[in-house]
Amino acid sequence: MPTGETVLGEADLALIHALQLAPRASWTQLSAVLGASPDTLARRWEHLTAGGYAWNGFLLRHSGGEAPLYAWVEVDCAAGRSEETAIELTGDPYTLGVHEVTGDTDLMLLVLCPDLAALDSYLSLRVQRLPGVTRSRTQVVTGVHSARNLWQLDQLTPRQARQLTGPTVPAQGGPGVPRRRPQRVTELDEALTLELAGDARRSAAELARICGASESTVRRRLDALLGGDVLIHHCVPAPRFSGRPVWALIRADVPSLAVTPTAAAMARLRQTRLVTSVTGGHNLAVGAWLRSVGELHDITTTMERAAPSLRITGTALSLRTHKSGAQVLGRDGRRLHHIPPDLHAPLWQDRFV
Repeated sequence: MPTGETVLGEADLALIHALQLAPRASWTQLSAVLGASPDTLARRWEHLTAGGYAWNGFLLRHSGGEAPLYAWVEVDCAAGRSEETAIELTGDPYTLGVHEVTGDTDLMLLVLCPDLAALDSYLSLRVQRLPGVTRSRTQVVTGVHSARNLWQLDQLTPRQARQLTGPTVPAQGGPGVPRRRPQRVTELDEALTLELAGDARRSAAELARICGASESTVRRRLDALLGGDVLIHHCVPAPRFSGRPVWALIRADVPSLAVTPTAAAMARLRQTRLVTSVTGGHNLAVGAWLRSVGELHDITTTMERAAPSLRITGTALSLRTHKSGAQVLGRDGRRLHHIPPDLHAPLWQDRFV
């Protein structure tokens, strides 16, 4: 697969950048900034999303009063069973990342569960009972230091960006929106976010019909969600067409007192997407998207220079990414569909036994 491959033109990238800044801005608002008609922009976005070249979705940062539990899970598979096992796990609402990887394991998962008991149930009753699985190892995430949109583009001029993040678009969720203290996430909020996981632009009328609420209530809750620090927004080109098609997980160990400043330094690197503290034989796990396989050496060298006390303990490259966030990717790297992460899915024993 040519890692530099792209089918996205300048107009496509400008549209993606605009939606990164204002994910729910109307086509008329976007038209005033991008200089194309609303119909043209709508058709172009439909082409990008229908073809799996880009997506725009929201995920909940936390549910209720408790933050969810994340874990990195290494899965060893019987010979010839890695792909089918990965595809099976991709369909679960509890996986946010499924990668076939290099190194001493076959699959690397990023798992999301409500708590430790739920994680234990998912691993023991689901993952470890799959016919192709021979062993699994888990590192619980004890801290998330960075979870950012790696593919923040720079196609728009500063003036265009200000037009989208100014006072006329606060309710649309652009970065110019002042962040308020997170409010309690309601059952309706969770239902709305599940519906927005695959398409952040679904209309309030459609959401109201699906969720059984009035349109005015839906609009009010959307404004609260977009104005508070409770949503993670992903508007990105598919990795294969992003200029950074290679996923890597880098494990590192640093002295306990140096974790916070070291993680902050790692989060500032352009390649890093997710910087986490973890349990186990190393205390940092860093997910990154790279321009090429060769860039892995560059980023590990940069990490060691940025934090002299850091020691790289292991690296893995993704041979194939099956799932990224809520998005399921095909063999050609394009988005096929999405699976909303649902912390309130049926109990593991009811679902899998």
